[in-house]
Amino acid sequence: MKAAPEAQMRLLDLQELDTRLDRLAHRRRTLPELAEITKVEERLGGVGDALVAAQTEISDIDREQKKAEQDVEQVRARADRDQKRLDSGQVSSARDLENLQSEIVSLQKRQADLEDIVLEVMERREEAENRLRTVEADKEAADKELTELTERRDAAYREIDGEAELVRTARAGVAGDIPGDLLKLYEKLREQQRGVAAAPLLRGQCQGCHLQLNTVELNAIRAAAEDDVIRCEECRRILVRTPESGL
Repeated sequence: MKAAPEAQMRLLDLQELDTRLDRLAHRRRTLPELAEITKVEERLGGVGDALVAAQTEISDIDREQKKAEQDVEQVRARADRDQKRLDSGQVSSARDLENLQSEIVSLQKRQADLEDIVLEVMERREEAENRLRTVEADKEAADKELTELTERRDAAYREIDGEAELVRTARAGVAGDIPGDLLKLYEKLREQQRGVAAAPLLRGQCQGCHLQLNTVELNAIRAAAEDDVIRCEECRRILVRTPESGL
């Protein structure tokens, strides 16, 4: 392949711009905020499960408390009815009177037991509420942290994308100075060579693979025409001759 020396030199400018774009893309992919956001989102997932569990626990306790209070009310109402019968003097039979008094005592004991259950349920509800408040506080803190991290990430994205846009504009201008066939080869090699397609020959060394060329290879390059496009025998990248090539 043939290309004017000036066009070949422009390959180095193009490579420098592409390397900057690659670094910007890598920086964008590896922002520290991204890993931190993932951690916070995972934490929020666990907090969300804990929140549902705490809310469900309180809901279950509320049903339990409601039933216990209804049981207390039913026993109290029955004891009140029996006490009114006793106080009214309607029960004249000694045996019936004894049975009624015994039932009132039994109901009072049952009521006391049920009230103890209500108190125990209320205590458990208070503990569950404390757990819920703790989980809600954790969620609020995680939500705030996620918001801050997202804002930092987006700010970094804007900075990187703005710089990348300037580099792409400059790249378009440089690419316009390079012949189509040479540019096509360059783009193909970039895909094959992990982004580095063109490298300068510096003091007899390829700056793409950093291997020193032997005497035979250097003599061949010396003998080549100025517009010959040289390839490194080792890495096959385009070797661009410069005043510092050592030829």
